Amino acid sequence: MVSNDDDAPAAPTAGTLRGVDVRIGVTQAPRELNMDIDDDGRDDVLARVDAALSGAVDVLSLTDRKGRTVSVPSAKIAYVEVGSAEGERRIGFGG
Repeated sequence: MVSNDDDAPAAPTAGTLRGVDVRIGVTQAPRELNMDIDDDGRDDVLARVDAALSGAVDVLSLTDRKGRTVSVPSAKIAYVEVGSAEGERRIGFGG
């Protein structure tokens, strides 16, 4: 049997954008906000979070990959977790 390369699934290219998970904890809210942003926007998100936590801005506004915008008053932010640029997640009890 001869393998045809045209039928093989395409491998991701070096230019493929990966997503970065962002989780925002809001005080007195039972659930956290989860967003998926483009990897190239990671530095912008970190700068916006720093500005919000330092008091330079009153509202943290972020836009996800689908164009949805989430705005949180800076005074209500409990924590912000920005995922790694590689986008790899461990599942289970890895050591």
